Amino acid sequence: MSSRAVVGAARTRPCTLVVCRGCCCGNPRKHPGTDHQWQLDRLRAAAAESGGRLSVRTTDCLGPCGQANVIVVQPSAEGRRNGGRATWIGWALDDDCTSDILRWATDGGPGVTAPPATLELHFIAAPGEARARGRGRNRARR
Repeated sequence: MSSRAVVGAARTRPCTLVVCRGCCCGNPRKHPGTDHQWQLDRLRAAAAESGGRLSVRTTDCLGPCGQANVIVVQPSAEGRRNGGRATWIGWALDDDCTSDILRWATDGGPGVTAPPATLELHFIAAPGEARARGRGRNRARR
């Protein structure tokens, strides 16, 4: 058990969805079959109805453009205390994926509850995580 005290807003931080809306994510020219605005509106509506247990924010390009739309599910304070870490989700282009993300996040998200099995198929490595693994393998081969 950790002896660190959790102070301020970190004590009650909700599960947060970070929605990429950079060069490729949310771009109707690159993904014309997806209603990107509807997806964002749906995520924001769920956050508004969650009573503070879920928040949504947008950001510019997160990096893995070939796996757009990218959404990062950040754990709540409780989830982080339980060992939960940010989970990167790629190819979040359809209603089913959006539903799975919302179900998981409203149930608590990383560190609180297991994700739906179908959502795990969308998990991708964070850009820095992928580079770090690559460097480690190269060093081991020398």
